[in-house]
Amino acid sequence: MSQRDDDSSDMPERIEALPVRRPGPLVAGVIVALLAAMLIKGMITNDRLDWPTVWRYLFNENVLASIGWTLILTVVSMVIAIILAVTLAVMRKSINPVLRGVSWFYIWFFRGTPVYTQLIFWGLFAVLVPQISFGVPFTDITWWSFSTDSLSNVIEQGFMAAVVGLALNEAAYLAEIVRAGLEAVDPGQAEAAKALGMRRSLIMRRIILPQAMRIIVPPTGNETIGMLKTTSLVMAVPFSLELQFATNAIANRIYKPIPLLIVACIWYLLITTVLMVGQAYLERHFGKGFDQRPIGVRGKKTPLPGKTVGEHKDDTGKTNQATFVGLNA
Repeated sequence: MSQRDDDSSDMPERIEALPVRRPGPLVAGVIVALLAAMLIKGMITNDRLDWPTVWRYLFNENVLASIGWTLILTVVSMVIAIILAVTLAVMRKSINPVLRGVSWFYIWFFRGTPVYTQLIFWGLFAVLVPQISFGVPFTDITWWSFSTDSLSNVIEQGFMAAVVGLALNEAAYLAEIVRAGLEAVDPGQAEAAKALGMRRSLIMRRIILPQAMRIIVPPTGNETIGMLKTTSLVMAVPFSLELQFATNAIANRIYKPIPLLIVACIWYLLITTVLMVGQAYLERHFGKGFDQRPIGVRGKKTPLPGKTVGEHKDDTGKTNQATFVGLNA
């Protein structure tokens, strides 16, 4: 006897099941919506927030210029940190104990001290080390030297110290992220590549790193957003052109700190939103071949083979197991 594949097939003594009532999620949703509405109303109607001042200084020329400097700090520091982090992660996996020890000490030191303290140190670097010279170690023979006071005047006083402090601190955290991504790749692939005669550097560049990026990208995106907000600490150098310092300067001049804090929050939220969208596209790009895909969608896929009598041929709820479909040598 044949049966139809749709839900209207004739079945003897068929049970008409009713959905279970779950009022909890509905009540919780109503409560959360009311609290959110009360919060929004309070923010709009609170005169102490001084929204007219917020709109007046939201597009102030000094604020817009500080946004550019904040983005420059973030991008330059992250580029340097990523390059240094990959180097440190490779050193941690090296067969040379000296390289492993140096990498471990670097990560231990920069993760164990506050970034604000490190920025203060780099702001005083010209005082601590007035001159840097290159020559024969442990002798008086010098080939080339320069004064560190000149570094403090690059572009703007404190910019170089801010970039170095942020990049070196961030590299310690990114190094552990990169190391975790490298160790997540099946070691059998590296062994197979060695059997084919590939060099260690080529194996790392063509096989391991492309697969590790799927794991490295999400936390690196979070670290980039964190770097954007950490730039507000470079006033310790001091660097006076980033967003937080610029809004504080305006607030001190007009004696209205709260509206200018809101201005800074709005711009930080806007930039963070753009970075989150970019992170989502990167995750989608490097996740190709790993994501799950639905099969047997009604009207778009052919029925699955091997179905038993009475089993639906359109299984929209099932998914294939994650498969890797590329990134080979």
